[in-house]
Amino acid sequence: MNLAEFKDSLTGERPPLEATPVLVALWWAKKGNWELAHETAQGIPTKEGAWVHAHLHRVEGDLDNAGYWYGQSGRARSQEPLDQEWDKIATTLLASVPSNARVA
Repeated sequence: MNLAEFKDSLTGERPPLEATPVLVALWWAKKGNWELAHETAQGIPTKEGAWVHAHLHRVEGDLDNAGYWYGQSGRARSQEPLDQEWDKIATTLLASVPSNARVA
């Protein structure tokens, strides 16, 4: 799955079945369901989960909390526009999805 396919899946009602939990959180964020995205990200105890969590708090406007989560992710605070950061996170996370995975 590539970024274009992942974005195309946003027309659906549910994230792609092959999406990892961090991608599911990011998917819900792009769909505008911050609460579900945040709930999903909170349950992911990895650096990738922390990165998505940081992005979500940036979206929310809670930059102090975002800063904490960027620290947990091992990444610097992003200064990019939110859509550009979302694309960067999605592209990075999609690189770990098997190349034979297809969007449902």
